[in-house]
Amino acid sequence: MSSAGDFHALLRFLTQEAKVPLSAAMNKVQELQKAGLSSSTDISKGKVETLQNVFQDEKLAKQVLNAAKRVSKKRTSLVDHGASKKAKVEHAPDTPAAVEASLELPEPVTDEEELRNTVLVTNRAPLLLAFAVQLLNYTKPDQPPSSRLSLAQAVVSANSQTKAQSLGLDNGKTAEQEGWGEGQPTAKVMGREIRVMKREGYEWRSEDDRQGKANTTQDSEAQVAKQEGFADAKVEAVPQVEENASTYEPPLWGVDLEALRKLGSSKKAPSNPSGLPIHNAESARAYLLKSFDSLHVREKKNPGKQSAVSKQAEKDHNLGLLLGALDLLLQSWAKTLNKEDLDKRAWNWYVNVRPEVSGGVAGWGQKNEVKLAALLDLRKPG
Repeated sequence: MSSAGDFHALLRFLTQEAKVPLSAAMNKVQELQKAGLSSSTDISKGKVETLQNVFQDEKLAKQVLNAAKRVSKKRTSLVDHGASKKAKVEHAPDTPAAVEASLELPEPVTDEEELRNTVLVTNRAPLLLAFAVQLLNYTKPDQPPSSRLSLAQAVVSANSQTKAQSLGLDNGKTAEQEGWGEGQPTAKVMGREIRVMKREGYEWRSEDDRQGKANTTQDSEAQVAKQEGFADAKVEAVPQVEENASTYEPPLWGVDLEALRKLGSSKKAPSNPSGLPIHNAESARAYLLKSFDSLHVREKKNPGKQSAVSKQAEKDHNLGLLLGALDLLLQSWAKTLNKEDLDKRAWNWYVNVRPEVSGGVAGWGQKNEVKLAALLDLRKPG
């Protein structure tokens, strides 16, 4: 029996690799599975006639088959060449690498035509969370996924507390204002200082990952040289280390100061920092995965029955679209802005595209439209 994971994997292949529209893809996944085509590998070994029976369109059937063969060829090439940054690696359970792999978000979708035609429905908090997570890929690229999710959630939490105060929903001081973060280091994300905890000794990359990172850096420098007209330029080998010792920043957790205050132990950080409550990466990921609806879901008065699996698959795809639009925006500015300036700009970009809500308390948690075209329009000209 096919699992939900098989369904999601096949749907991702159809929408991202084969470029099948989401609505059409969702209707065909089960038909493909019934035909014994439960993965891109199965499809690559099948016949175009079988796909024609499923899609009722010869051109689309060939498109799907060619995409499957392309993916299969790429996968085989990665295996043949040994360690690769993009190769999927089997990790032992509960190892840091396995934990980080379990926190992966949907692959960003960067097809501009699809992005420009996409309108999502959400409220402001998850949009801010998505902004912060993707921004950290550029401003703190050596942080593991668990840290990026935790730090991003810390930003959302701090922003929510400030907003609650401004609306009169919370008349008291925040835990930060009362000094509960005293003694803890800080990090800046989207212009806001948050309290963090260093995760000393947390090694989450495998040796292959580190090798792949060094090779990718060297390949990128060679590509830049070629684009600048120095096709024969020699690029020095990149030292096989992760970061320069002077700039290395260990993995971080975002400290949950409100939870710390509830513990009521001390206004200063305890001598054992591992005892501090943190913003949970798994919870932040789950929040992202459930928070982005398609516009048609809100517009349909009688939406009819939709399975939990297909509903989640649609939300996964929506998150992939949002992450892709954010990536295109951030990539356009990362070429000319340093990390500090990129961080400063991010808040204004968020404000430009966040959903419009009612003023005052009525707007708290309210949902509205987010047009991904607006994100694309914020990209650096040229």
